[in-house]
Amino acid sequence: MGNKREFKKSAEAIGASVCESMMTTYYNTDGVDKAAIEQAIAKVLGAVGAARSNANITFDKGVKAFDNLEAYSKAKTEFYKKLFVKISDDFNKELDEALKQYNAAIPAEVKASQKAASAQ
Repeated sequence: MGNKREFKKSAEAIGASVCESMMTTYYNTDGVDKAAIEQAIAKVLGAVGAARSNANITFDKGVKAFDNLEAYSKAKTEFYKKLFVKISDDFNKELDEALKQYNAAIPAEVKASQKAASAQ
């Protein structure tokens, strides 16, 4: 990931796209469990909020805590690499859970008819 700003924009864009798809189903598909879809949307929005918030965590050590500037730079770079891997993993995990909940909210017959319609 390039930087915090890019990461936040990416998380927002992914979250918005997923929510848009879920909302389209919510409003346009009969027989879905609307409460479950609402919960899935809330989970996606929560994941986006958490990712954005966690992206603001800063390296809490100064240059004086290290032997030299090179050691400081190396430690800071490593900290941010690990931080963003963790934030990204947590974000993806929450999205996966939300998508499972969303998919479970769609009755099998609706999925089958949608699958048949898209095959044509």
